[in-house]
Amino acid sequence: MRHPARPTPPVLITALATAAVTVVAGCTVAAQPAAAAESIAVPPAAALPEPTGPSPVGTTELHLVDTDREDIWFGGDRELMVTLWYPARTDAGRAAPYLTEAESEAVLAQEGYDHLPADTLTRVRTNAVADVPPLRADGGLPLVVFSPGAGMSRTWTSAFAEELASHGFAVAGVDHRHEAAAVEFPDGLVERCGACETQRWEDGAVNRADDVTFLLDELERGETWRWSDLLDTERAGMAGHSWGGAATAQALLTEDRVYAGLNLDGPYYPAQLEGETDKPLALLANGQGQPWEGWGERWAGLTGWRQWIEVTGSGHSNAVDRGVLMEQFGLRGTLTPEQWRAQFGDLPVEHGLDLVRAYATAYFDHHLRGGEQPLLDDPEGVHPELVVVDPEA
Repeated sequence: MRHPARPTPPVLITALATAAVTVVAGCTVAAQPAAAAESIAVPPAAALPEPTGPSPVGTTELHLVDTDREDIWFGGDRELMVTLWYPARTDAGRAAPYLTEAESEAVLAQEGYDHLPADTLTRVRTNAVADVPPLRADGGLPLVVFSPGAGMSRTWTSAFAEELASHGFAVAGVDHRHEAAAVEFPDGLVERCGACETQRWEDGAVNRADDVTFLLDELERGETWRWSDLLDTERAGMAGHSWGGAATAQALLTEDRVYAGLNLDGPYYPAQLEGETDKPLALLANGQGQPWEGWGERWAGLTGWRQWIEVTGSGHSNAVDRGVLMEQFGLRGTLTPEQWRAQFGDLPVEHGLDLVRAYATAYFDHHLRGGEQPLLDDPEGVHPELVVVDPEA
């Protein structure tokens, strides 16, 4: 059992302090000049890690508009783009594209990789088939909402979501408008993270929790997706990376239907520290000795099931696909060793992602379905890198 490092302002806080961040590297480090990537050859085909569960994976896209709530960033109705991943009845069909062509081109241009074919990220092989019928499950499909980090899109959590879906969960990845990039809307507009420039991180976390309430309401109305009635929205889980981790803690406080939360190396701002909660909350912390603000305070206010894990050798963004894809594309050298370590640590990137996927699957199986999970009882005994932290020692 490891004791937490003394809280200090983490270098990872710069992840949220600038809009000029690298999307390919995980929204936390400045992109290298384009010249640093000019010698990279046309990349080979890339593929997400295969999920380990028994079910095929289906996926669909939703565009949601909340006409009752004004967007706090730029006015107008609040809008979300959502991807649903779910256990499917069949794997017959063509795998869904990773990004749209417009999103792929925007990401590569923004990060100085526009020497690569514009559809490079569209051609990433996923493990999900679009719009196939979902499996039916007694009691409904347990639902997990995912909120990404600042300036990231829901797509970069595809491997995480596909893994959960293959084990029988439905996963709703949310792009909170103006807080993600690059995101294409149905009218063809491709947006960047305008909210990142405001640095209103606490307001954004509260806003995202409101987005989750709206999402659950829409799914329960049954008009958003033809199979919405199969989703168990009354006892949902939520996971979030970075800014999304703060939103997860907020939703536990304000939304009764969000029952269990998993914070993937995100901070807690004052609004997320108000009061106690007996709902389960777990933290997967980076292994770089860089604690986010609020970790100790939030821990003290958890009166139910709780767990704090340091993923030895990890970085800030092991939960997302980017390290795996950068390595497959031969782009690792476009980051300095220090930048790479801050993002993905010293672990082999696919192994780091696998550790997060394994913990998340065990966590939500236990808390949403009542499954017995040795990994939660003895994380380090199952995976030596998952070290339990005792912040009270």
